[in-house]
Amino acid sequence: MTHLKRLLPSFAALFFIAFCALATGARAQEIVKNTVTTEQVQAELMAHAPDGIEPGKTVWVGLQLKHQPEWHTYWKNSGDSGLATSLSWTLPAGVLAGDIAWPLPVKIPIGNLANYGYDGTILLPVPLTITPDFKASVLNPELEVKLQANWLVCKLECVPQDGTFVLRLPLKSSTASNAAAFDAAFKAQPVALAQASSISLAGHTLNVSVAGLPVSLHGKTLEFFPETPEIIETAGQWTQSWQGAVWTAAVPMAQHRAGSPEVMPLVLAGQVGRERLGFVTQAKVSGEWPADAPTAVAGATNTALNPTGLGPSANAPLSLPTSLWLALLGALLGGMILNLMPCVFPVLAIKVVGFARHGTNQRRQRVGGLAYSAGVVLSFVALGALMLALRSAGEQLGWGFQLQSPAVVAALAVLFTVIGLNLAGLFEFSQFVPSSVATLEAKNPSVNAFLSGILAVVIASPCTAPFMGASLGLALALPAGQALAIFAMLGIGMALPYLAASWSPALARQLPRPGAWMNTFRHAMAFPMFATVVWLVWVLGQQSGIDGAAALLALLLSLALVIWALGLQGRSRVVMATLSGAALAFLLGSIGHNVTKPLENFGTTASTALWQPWTPGKVEQALASGAPVFVDFTAAWCVTCQYNKNATLANDEVLADFAERKVTLLRADWTRRDPTITAALAQLGRNGVPVYVLYQNGHAPVVLSEILSVGEVRGALATL
Repeated sequence: MTHLKRLLPSFAALFFIAFCALATGARAQEIVKNTVTTEQVQAELMAHAPDGIEPGKTVWVGLQLKHQPEWHTYWKNSGDSGLATSLSWTLPAGVLAGDIAWPLPVKIPIGNLANYGYDGTILLPVPLTITPDFKASVLNPELEVKLQANWLVCKLECVPQDGTFVLRLPLKSSTASNAAAFDAAFKAQPVALAQASSISLAGHTLNVSVAGLPVSLHGKTLEFFPETPEIIETAGQWTQSWQGAVWTAAVPMAQHRAGSPEVMPLVLAGQVGRERLGFVTQAKVSGEWPADAPTAVAGATNTALNPTGLGPSANAPLSLPTSLWLALLGALLGGMILNLMPCVFPVLAIKVVGFARHGTNQRRQRVGGLAYSAGVVLSFVALGALMLALRSAGEQLGWGFQLQSPAVVAALAVLFTVIGLNLAGLFEFSQFVPSSVATLEAKNPSVNAFLSGILAVVIASPCTAPFMGASLGLALALPAGQALAIFAMLGIGMALPYLAASWSPALARQLPRPGAWMNTFRHAMAFPMFATVVWLVWVLGQQSGIDGAAALLALLLSLALVIWALGLQGRSRVVMATLSGAALAFLLGSIGHNVTKPLENFGTTASTALWQPWTPGKVEQALASGAPVFVDFTAAWCVTCQYNKNATLANDEVLADFAERKVTLLRADWTRRDPTITAALAQLGRNGVPVYVLYQNGHAPVVLSEILSVGEVRGALATL
């Protein structure tokens, strides 16, 4: 066990740094190009710099989307469903990107729903400001513009798509070949009105009043587009009229609105001859918003109090301080329950041996408990800070995001393979480290305990325990300091049982004394490690296919051969280590790329007789037909998800209830990164999986608990 303790400092620290770096890396093997063509859309990155590029000037770039007939993408407010196109820029120092200058949208009715978006050909222009800090290369006087774009294209079905684009623009010469496209986009921009507008609230109706519109529009029927989402019934019946030069409208409020804004940006459009004119205005809201609308913060916190979403607490508004304290409490409880998740078992087994190893030495027990707790808490904070930083940079990430990377999954498999081989007695780390290092580690057991805390967090990250989901979802809506406090409380909750045990003299007296049994127990603990490797290889197979899983198995076998060879003595060690090392290098070069190679058509979950793949807008389409909908947000690397899938969602009684009530079953697979699923989780106040949601017309979505039971599902279905 001493050698196992020496294993943790080296591998846990290296792995924690490695997976953080891998998670922030760009997606491997993407082809950088200027145009991306799919069956539904041709997307092209364009630029407009007729006067060249130099400090003080504005350069325009934009993504042009050419839609196939009957397909459309979405405006900044997508309406009842859908997702706005997002653009993430990578630019040289001294070049700043502005917001998308959204052209006028159109209203797209779908059944009893309505969306806002674009069809045909549309250009989304973005201004780039060239500041004096921009310094071009003397040898290569160009401006390199890189874009990662994500869009959702829909007809009756919806397809999330993305693309990576690059443009290299000359600094001195003109770039004006796309002038016509940019001129058309500029003409389609809404013009700001000089006069103030207003909205007065009367019950569940917004009474809109807009002055200052041009005389050519007076008396005409106008189109109305609020920029703030989920405030009005997009497809609802509304009326409009002219009071002299003032345009007025009575617009129904959304039944489950997303907020209570004080100012609402509004876009109006009207036809004058063959020209479509658009205007934007800021309307100040007067009156009291109805108190029955949940805010995002209150909704997330209420779900933490009532995970099933059933009962009166689901609509009780809470102030931010109260909700923060409740989220902290939920995080503490969730962290404690996390110790019962199967993800954490391998490390807890090691900690049990650590308890026994210290025997009745109470001081060592307590120091080890404090060090382990510090490792857990600091790791949770570091992981939370990394996730928040990446999200602020435009990445759509959630809890467990690192396991959406095949490289991280493979690295975890390597780590557990090495630990398993060490536990099985194949090698001792004292063979590979200088004696001075081994002596230093033996004198500082608290360092080993600290690093084992880091390892526990790395392993626990695929799991979401009860109460964790709502707390993590709320964390993303809070300032960074408060969000990190929630992550720290998760760590405290996870470390608390071990910390309490390490300070309990009664427990120390009940532990068996160190002896030969520890060696047997150590060898037995190799098998949970290898079982974890089997699970990780299966996860990788879901991400990279059978070729990726086979490549990883071959590499792990070759790695085991190298470790065995390094444990030999004399000339045989040199010969076997050389041959095995060459074999490992050959395999890395020949098949290693299969480990991280994206699986073709990944994310299109295969339809079965019962379950269909979730796509944005599919819930609304099913509800429009009158059918209730049950959505399973899942991932292959989520152990809790797989347990619920096989134990509860496959239960005959549950399936019979689904069939009897004609429930549409959708499965959202988050095994690899999917911004549309991340956005859907955020709308539910969640930031990780599993999440189970029951939808029905005229009711708020019901979010069930993470540990799903047959009784809970059947009880929710009984309310339909």
